Amino acid sequence: MKLSKRIFSKILGLSIIAIIFPFKTIFAATKKIINPNLSKEQKNIMFNEGTERPFTSDLLNEKRKGFYHCANCGNKLFASNSKFNSGTGWPSFSEALPGAFKTKIDRSFGMERIEYHCAKCGAHHGHVFNDGPRESGKRFCNNGLCLIFKPE
Repeated sequence: MKLSKRIFSKILGLSIIAIIFPFKTIFAATKKIINPNLSKEQKNIMFNEGTERPFTSDLLNEKRKGFYHCANCGNKLFASNSKFNSGTGWPSFSEALPGAFKTKIDRSFGMERIEYHCAKCGAHHGHVFNDGPRESGKRFCNNGLCLIFKPE
């Protein structure tokens, strides 16, 4: 069976696009921006898996009781009693609320890390490491721009 020139051109074009554009850009298109008020930096972090500069988050010194929510969809992610000062420059938590995140393996930068995304909207939040101080042994290293804190 012969492929028509039109079908062949479409297949070739899609193949070239897949090679030229990075996977993250294609992956970002599958996530939903729910909050139209997100800043350009928030969108880059949450939908292109970027990272904010360390020690820039206003949430680093937040000590009140309450909950941390996804800045995109409002999903409740962390309780304040799981927050701790990791010294890394990003808000860190020893555990997430049940069902708050989905994870995937991130092999960028020549290492293997566990990346986590909001289970409700798919927005990237950070990486989880096995060097936390509490019984869970986990450190959820979260970009502060991806969070909204709501005090009790």
